[in-house]
Amino acid sequence: MADPSFDVVSKVDRQEVDNALNQAAKELSQRFDFRGTGTSIAWSGEEALTIESETEERVKAAVDVFKEKLIKRGISLKAFEAGEPAVSGRTYKVQGKILQGIESDKAKEISKAIRDEKLKGVQAQIQGDQLRVSGKKKDDLQAVIALLKGKDFGIALQFTNYR
Repeated sequence: MADPSFDVVSKVDRQEVDNALNQAAKELSQRFDFRGTGTSIAWSGEEALTIESETEERVKAAVDVFKEKLIKRGISLKAFEAGEPAVSGRTYKVQGKILQGIESDKAKEISKAIRDEKLKGVQAQIQGDQLRVSGKKKDDLQAVIALLKGKDFGIALQFTNYR
């Protein structure tokens, strides 16, 4: 029988993000303080979105509304990256991005943190945009999960395929 293992991934449910975006758009169209400010939020690509408004304060408030909806849908704010408000003609725009996958430098950092713990028989392998952690004992793997949950790597981590 193969050693127990699990995968460390950084993925968000696209449907949940879409639901959060639609809820935010609905709230922006109905809230009194956003009336007449031309505030909108929409997808501008596969993982990118654009929030725009006539004033800088309203565009920042719209970003906060979207973040609030993400939290309510159970999506970590580490998976959302918003830029600074930029003037575009008469409107202010904020470009946002949904972060997916673990970049190679982050994967190396996570792998190093696991190695530094010096758990016997635990290995971490980088496989594309995820990490596979395997070991001789399930207790060691649970210790690794606890370690990774306790540290902040700047990205949202999920643990899948535990067997």
